[in-house]
Amino acid sequence: MSIEGETDLFYGDEPHVCSEGYVPYGWQFPDEKVCIFPEKAYKLNCFGFINRQNSCRWKNTEGNIDAQFILEYMEAFSFQTSKKTFVVLDNARVHKAKAIQERMPYWQKRGLYIFFLPPYSPHLNIAETLWRKLKKEWLNPEDYLYRDNLFYAINRCMASLGNCLNIRFAHFNIN
Repeated sequence: MSIEGETDLFYGDEPHVCSEGYVPYGWQFPDEKVCIFPEKAYKLNCFGFINRQNSCRWKNTEGNIDAQFILEYMEAFSFQTSKKTFVVLDNARVHKAKAIQERMPYWQKRGLYIFFLPPYSPHLNIAETLWRKLKKEWLNPEDYLYRDNLFYAINRCMASLGNCLNIRFAHFNIN
């Protein structure tokens, strides 16, 4: 639990957004023709954190998100914290890589602590809600037409989080 004003608690994860779009279902009129443009699929990867107050930190890349990417991002993030900050991650191999484990004591000296969720528990990571809403609700079909549009749309959505776009997370009082 985040103590109001004394700590920050973020949840992190990395999704990819593919040019093929996120289509959980669809329909068309009987005489309507469906057109899919022939293009080699591309994907954009994002690594980010969110807290229950909709404060978000993220970085997009067209490259892979590997342990080196995570290490560099966490290193930069560790210098941006001004109070004790806790980041909750899943058990992905890139999160638990040797290089990350070796760097954690240095981050802790700067006030950044990393905790790992139990295996097979994505329901405990609120970052999963962020990525689902991004793909399912916030990105428009036309955002997927061109690589630059998709990259811009993802950044637009992430930058709007906490202002125009909000996620209502359940809050529990523990007495």
